Amino acid sequence: MKRIVLSAVLVLCFASPSFVFAQALKGDHVEVGAFADYFRMDRTSPTLNYAGLGGRLAFNLRPSAQIEAEMAYDFDRSYTNTFTDGVTVQLVPSKTHVLHALFGPKFQTGSGRFRLFATGKVGLISFTTNTQNPPTGFTSALGAVGNGNSKFALYPGGGVEGFVGPIGLRFEVGDDIYFDNGARNNIRVSFGPTIRF
Repeated sequence: MKRIVLSAVLVLCFASPSFVFAQALKGDHVEVGAFADYFRMDRTSPTLNYAGLGGRLAFNLRPSAQIEAEMAYDFDRSYTNTFTDGVTVQLVPSKTHVLHALFGPKFQTGSGRFRLFATGKVGLISFTTNTQNPPTGFTSALGAVGNGNSKFALYPGGGVEGFVGPIGLRFEVGDDIYFDNGARNNIRVSFGPTIRF
């Protein structure tokens, strides 16, 4: 099953650029963006929160539809502490790292200054744990999810983006679903700048 999914993703990744670049040369625009990523993993108790960075590349198929690829690497754990004088959030380096690689369509409300969008992507999610022991290398800390194994992932999401000229900001929230003995739902939020040309 893993080989079939990986083969399908690779075919899409290699076959679609020629079509996408042909569309981009017709005057449709390209978007490039970076983002900060928050990933709330509900598999364990207590819930694990991760933070990281990522990037996106999208090509317009038409003003209301794009094909988009993104990758994010979550390398920090987020801890929330509640004190009498307020709530503090602390990011600390994590021994467990999460890699998200997703590809799929994005449907939007046009190409104006502000637009709403919905997306549905497929791809892979990988959890690795570094024990900081060179002979051991990477080991599993999350049951069957680990050892560098990649799991098939689905990502339905949506958000809003606003532009001033070619520069914009994008906010997105979605459900990063991976499959390990059933579907595992995890909230994912991203925010960052986007440039379109």
